[in-house]
Parts: sequence; structure tokens; C-alpha cells
Amino acid sequence: MRRLVFGFLLVVSFLAVPCSVHAFQIDTNPAPEHKFTISGNVYLDDTNHPAVNVLVQLQGSEGADRWDAATNESGGFTIYDLKSAQYALAIDVQGYQPVNVPVDLSFASTRGLQIILERSESGESAHHAAAVSTHELSMPKKARDLVASGKAKLYDQHDAAGALADFKQAVTIAPDYYEAEYVAAMAYLSQGKRDEASGSFQKAVDMSGGKYGAGFVGLGTLAVDKKDYPQGEKLLRQGVALSPDFWLAHYELGRTLFLEGHTDQAQASAEQARSLAPDTPIIYRLLANIHLKEKDYRSAEADIDEYVKLDPDSAAGRRAKQLRDEVAQKVDAQPQPVADGPAPKLQQ
Repeated sequence: MRRLVFGFLLVVSFLAVPCSVHAFQIDTNPAPEHKFTISGNVYLDDTNHPAVNVLVQLQGSEGADRWDAATNESGGFTIYDLKSAQYALAIDVQGYQPVNVPVDLSFASTRGLQIILERSESGESAHHAAAVSTHELSMPKKARDLVASGKAKLYDQHDAAGALADFKQAVTIAPDYYEAEYVAAMAYLSQGKRDEASGSFQKAVDMSGGKYGAGFVGLGTLAVDKKDYPQGEKLLRQGVALSPDFWLAHYELGRTLFLEGHTDQAQASAEQARSLAPDTPIIYRLLANIHLKEKDYRSAEADIDEYVKLDPDSAAGRRAKQLRDEVAQKVDAQPQPVADGPAPKLQQ
């Protein structure tokens, strides 16, 4: 699969950044790197039950790059053409506990991952994916089979043209199959056809009657990638309104607000994302960026501590520990707040 700009999930690399407090700032123009692959298998309850046609979502450094993959009949998935960086792999299936796995591709590919999904006590997905799944299950079987075939071609066989043919045929059979139009957008992205991908995201939104939050998030992400922050913010706010329990929508909105310089609003969105997905490292990266910009080094130190707890052993985690030492020096130099009066300003 070629690089996909939209999908769902994340971890950020602290590795290739100079050792300074300002190194936490989001780099929107990363340099090209060597290409690596991640592959594995997903199972339900145990390795005797492969998870078929499950969405695997991968997020790259700083949230700039994203990929989707669907598991095949043996529960297998492969995502290739990845640069050297830290990633987060996420799976959210109705009735099972969400999974968040940090992946370190700093030096080599990662193959043979085994992920076993465990049933949730409530039997419902924490991220409320059931509504979309219910809609998709209501589609004609022939259309769903075409989408499954298209995903296999896109993600396993790297045949984007063949995948697009399947997705478009599925939409012909089921004109309101907006999930099929969404994966068509992913196929276009794999070919580097961003305009066509944007068109398919828009069609997915239109086909849903303006109710498909993921489509709005896709459009908003593309706008932010083009540095059209006002339009991206508008679209992402629509995505948040439609999918208020989708942590990534809040994260992307927070990231956009941060890039626009609205740190107070960015912090509110990032904190909402944290409340929905407290075990997602990238959220603490965004919070650290915000607190560093505000020169709130104590809060930034706490954010980095949380990141290290969640990702202690990877190259990114080790780099975070090094950067934390510098932030700790800033904390030591920062005067303590005065109890009965305004806090003194940090001496420059």
C-alpha cells in the first residue's frame, strides 16, 4: 500500500529531534526516510479464531501520515512503504476491548505481530463503532463481498486499481454504501491522487446525508495537510459533532488549533481526547507541545512522564526520557507560584 494520509491512530517519535525544549513542536515537513513494513495477525479471544475483515489503523509521527488495513481470511494484515519512525497501531471492534500498540520502525521492519482481542465486559466498543458497523451490515451481501475483495486487493495485493473497481461496483449495487466510498478514498490516496480522494470523502459524506463523521475527519485532515487550517478546523468540528466519542476527531481538532496558535482551545480538545483514550501516547505529545508553548514546564513534565509510562522501551520512549531531563531543568528554574497572589513570571 502506498502512503495513506488518512486512517485512524498514533504514536510520535522523539528520536530524530534535537535535544531542546522546543523539539516537542510538531514538524509538518518531515524529511524522506527509508521504507519499512509492518505485518501481523489479529485474533478474537485466542489464536484459533482469526479476526476477518477487521480494520487496523496506523498513525505515524506527529499525526501527519495515516494508514488503514483490513485483515484477510487468516486475520493477517500488512502495511508497507513506511518511513523510519514511531507509530501506533489501533484496533476497535464492537464487543471487544480497544487495542493500542506502539510500534518502533526506527531501524527495521516489524513482522509477525500477534494481537488477540479480548471481549469487553459491556460487549460494546468503547469508541462506539457499532453504528457504522450496523449500517454496513445492512448493505447487500454482494456489495459487502466486493468491499472485502477490494480491501484485500488494496492492502494485501497492492492493487489499488482493482480495489477501486470493486469499491465502485459496490456503490453501484448499494448507492448509500458510504463506507465503500470511504475506502475508495483510501485507494486514491495510495495512488497519490489527493483530489480524487477528497472527492470520495465528500461523496461518502453526501451519501450519508451529512452524518458520516469519519468522512468529515478525512476531509478535515486533508485540508490541514494542505495547511488550510481554517477549513480543516471547520470540517473537524463537524466530525466531532457527529462522532463526539471518537477520540481522534478531538485530537485532530486540537492539533489543528495548536497549529493555528489557539492554545487554550487546543488544550481543551486534547484533554477531551485524553478522557476518551487515556492510554494513547500521542495525546500526551500534543499536550506537552501546548504546555511548552505556554512555558508551563511542570505540566509539560507530567505529560512527558505519561508518555514514557505508555511507551517506555521504544526508541521514542528513550528519547522522551532524555528530553524530560531538559524540561526538568526548566522546572527547577521556574519559580513556585505564590499562594496569595499572582504567579511570578518565568525569568528569561
